[in-house]
Amino acid sequence: MKNYKLSNFNFRLFIYVLAVTAVGIYAIGNAAEAEGYQLKQIIGLVLSLVVLTTFTLISYKFVFKFYWVIYGVMIFFLLLVMLFGETNLGAKRWIDLGFTQFQPSELAKIFLIIFMATYIYKHQETLNTFKTLATVVVFSIIPIGFIYKQPDLSTTIVIFITFCAIMFLSGVHYKIITGVLVTAIPIVLVVGYIVLQPSSGILADYQYQRIESFLNKDSDSQSSKDDKWQQENSILAIGSGGLTGKGFNDKGNVLSVKEGNFLPESHTDFIFAIVGEELGFVGAAAVIILLFAIVVECFITGSRAPTLHGRLFCFGFGVLLGVQSFVNIAVTTMILPNTGLPLPFVSYGLTSLVSMYCGIGIVLNIGLQRNKALV
Repeated sequence: MKNYKLSNFNFRLFIYVLAVTAVGIYAIGNAAEAEGYQLKQIIGLVLSLVVLTTFTLISYKFVFKFYWVIYGVMIFFLLLVMLFGETNLGAKRWIDLGFTQFQPSELAKIFLIIFMATYIYKHQETLNTFKTLATVVVFSIIPIGFIYKQPDLSTTIVIFITFCAIMFLSGVHYKIITGVLVTAIPIVLVVGYIVLQPSSGILADYQYQRIESFLNKDSDSQSSKDDKWQQENSILAIGSGGLTGKGFNDKGNVLSVKEGNFLPESHTDFIFAIVGEELGFVGAAAVIILLFAIVVECFITGSRAPTLHGRLFCFGFGVLLGVQSFVNIAVTTMILPNTGLPLPFVSYGLTSLVSMYCGIGIVLNIGLQRNKALV
């Protein structure tokens, strides 16, 4: 633990995070199917603040020294969930702890960013060699593959985009990046076409059906209607909130999407719909602005970081938050196909909340050391 200057503490970032979490706790308490979850989320916030304080006070340079241990712990938990995890709605993503469920993939998001940032920092002199690049790719693909097999396609995509962003920002020579893009674009197009074929076997049946229903919006088949029903009700909920929302005025109103329980998973993946219905355009816009402000603060902190691994962590974590927030909100507004992904700091989920606060704590610590000489 070091002596830090209070003037270097990023109070803006801290306030933004608390504010958007408070909105989430309010929304969870107003979700029809989330009775009792609000108290759990408040307890989760208390635990998250302890985690945030711990990682804010302990130097990130000390924590990142154990990046191989962190990587090993990540792989251990991902293997554990594959062997002994709880299956829910066809996915095995959780470990039942009795008092709550632990989701290793949420923690893996933070752990993988730590590992990548530190490994690249340790090997920055040989970063543009095949050996170093191949090692980073292989060790990153392993946990991503485990998460994909759960199956958790949305989390896989978000982590993969974060991986690509970190590699791009790490200082890899532009010739390598150009070569990868020229090679990857046609491969991605071909693979994407193959994946979208119903006989490919790469996507689970429900994943393919959701994508097909989204692309074929005019389909009148019952399966297509079932897939679109949740998103259509989400849009209805957001739109019904108007400018300032319904607040407590819709208690007992079965015509309310929230009160009528027309929106499954409203306290988790579709929490933004509850925000829109309860707090209206003002509340929904406030959540988007707060999340955007958090991402910007992460980028600003990264630009002032004293070391490469501190910089890469802030940028990587900011990209993670931005992409995950966009995907969640895009799903609830039917811009993207239906997929399960929590809205950072807002959706119910103790593992997600604690993991996000862990990341914020590390960013805050990096910010506390921003005036130190580059090493």
